[in-house]
Amino acid sequence: MRYIRYACIAIFALALIAVALANRGFVTVQLLPNEIAGLFAVAPEIQLPLFIIIFGGILTGLLVGFVWEWMREHAIRAENARNAREVRRLEREVKRLKGEKHEGKDEVLALLDEAS
Repeated sequence: MRYIRYACIAIFALALIAVALANRGFVTVQLLPNEIAGLFAVAPEIQLPLFIIIFGGILTGLLVGFVWEWMREHAIRAENARNAREVRRLEREVKRLKGEKHEGKDEVLALLDEAS
């Protein structure tokens, strides 16, 4: 199973390298459209290889998806935490009630009764 995982990682790495080599030409990335940049008299732009833009878009999409999913699952995690607190409370109550049940009995008999 480990070798299959390594093979998949190697294939994925080769695919990323191929994409990077095929798209290594430089492109101009502008922060603002030309019309708006003319109003503010600034034209922030940068020259980057195209594969960096592609990989940055993929990475940004993954991060947004992870955050979105984490926020979507908040209600499920909160419900699980409430259920865990309720289980701990009920376990304490059962332990307390067992202690009250054996109150006034011989300790050996109480231990044998708890074991069964």
